[in-house]
Amino acid sequence: MTLQELKHKNEFIRRHIGPRESQINEMLAALGLRSLDELIMKTVPQDIISGETLDIKGQKNERETLSYLRSMAERNKVFISMIGMGYYGTTLPSVILRNVLENPGWYTAYTPYQAEVSQGRMEALLNYQQ
Repeated sequence: MTLQELKHKNEFIRRHIGPRESQINEMLAALGLRSLDELIMKTVPQDIISGETLDIKGQKNERETLSYLRSMAERNKVFISMIGMGYYGTTLPSVILRNVLENPGWYTAYTPYQAEVSQGRMEALLNYQQ
């Protein structure tokens, strides 16, 4: 995309807002349907379509939404982990984490071929120089 194309904001909006009414009618005609509701009824399985309207409350702003989500999160209960019936939380020394867990050679049979190794070295050098 060129800078000139970016300057024409209306073109961007027109392309990314979605189909216009004329395009929707053209698509429906190609499918032999009269409305989007008819398309949905023919596409979505009948046993998952609910005839009830959704009970959606009024809109909330960002602050109200975050407050609501926090109040929901506060109802969570923290339980003791019983994974493995003898598993205890441990602190992994960073040297082990770095040299074992972050090294895919320990947990995969995949061996990178020469081009990948070279690319990795090139990227490391580039990052180092920046």
